[in-house]
Amino acid sequence: MSKQSKALLVLSDGTVFEGWNFGARGETMGEVVFNTSMTGYQEILTDSSYKGQIVAMTYPQIGNYGINNEDIESGKPNVEGFIAKEFFDFPSNWRSKANLGDYLKENGKVGIHGIDTRALTKHIRDNGVQMGIISTMDLAPRSLLEKVRQHPGISSLDLVREVTTKKSYKWTEGVWKLESRVKSQEPGINTQLLTPDSKLKTVVYDFGVKMNILRHLSNAGFDVTVVPAQTPAEEVLNINPDGIVLSNGPGDPQTVTYAIESAKKLLGKKPVLGICLGHQILGLALGGNTYKLKFGHHGGNHPVMDVSTGDVEITSQNHNYCVDINSMNGQVKLTHKNLYDGTEEGMQHVELPMFSVQHHPEAGPGPNDSNYIFSRFREMIDRS
Repeated sequence: MSKQSKALLVLSDGTVFEGWNFGARGETMGEVVFNTSMTGYQEILTDSSYKGQIVAMTYPQIGNYGINNEDIESGKPNVEGFIAKEFFDFPSNWRSKANLGDYLKENGKVGIHGIDTRALTKHIRDNGVQMGIISTMDLAPRSLLEKVRQHPGISSLDLVREVTTKKSYKWTEGVWKLESRVKSQEPGINTQLLTPDSKLKTVVYDFGVKMNILRHLSNAGFDVTVVPAQTPAEEVLNINPDGIVLSNGPGDPQTVTYAIESAKKLLGKKPVLGICLGHQILGLALGGNTYKLKFGHHGGNHPVMDVSTGDVEITSQNHNYCVDINSMNGQVKLTHKNLYDGTEEGMQHVELPMFSVQHHPEAGPGPNDSNYIFSRFREMIDRS
């Protein structure tokens, strides 16, 4: 593998990392975060929640199983840039269709490898998440530092508008079954036989929705319609769905004011499930507060306790913001708690048919401990 093309990563506090380019050449800025997943870089790259961010993988060898046509969570990579300790451009996997470097290049995403990602991760953990810039063109650290310090930061941007669907669509695909190499259409619920009439209609607000959320909803027996993030609540209620899902997405939830207003109008009218950004939007719609974590939760190995059962789940996570459940004055009760730092991971309204989780029950990538959330949503609808 050629290492002729030098690249620099410069953080807004002046820290400089020197490495080698892979993927596209050029220059890109974003909020630098680290992800602790050992596999799943393709799902991470295509997760729209990473819009505005540069992702550093803590696992040292990235690219060794290539890129395939199935393990995507949106139509294209949404990260602003990608960081690896050691990039492999000779993948070996029976599902691989291309190598990671070519995939990033085709999609215009700049990558850097050959840097000490352990040192970078420790720096972010000690000093907090911050803006960074990757460049293969301008290799002067002072110049790059001036550029990144001029960026307003992603907390001021409405990134949801950049990743949401432009028009509504139906979703029918189920979860992949590796042993048969086909998509499973079997329901993930106890009632094994579902006719079209027995399916429940759900509308999913696309704030940057991952495909695996839609797959799991399909498997749980839902007839799924996806709508753009700016869709008025009145339009969704006219569809008369059995339930409504507020999806994951990028950025600061306080910038998505139109979604907060829609959530206020939907609460109490239909059963509602919120996931990640959707969870935060529900918190704000109920008059609560959100706050930014020092370096966020990104990875597939975060322990979360279901406080109603005491069961501990290993979860997939990707968020920089958290809901302060105490700020909602008793309207909700805590359902899930992060065992790393004690932050809130889920809530349920004490009166209305509504619950939400901060982690990702659909995984993609990550463990499947939490995928019962989709069946629990169906059960809530059946009871309401």
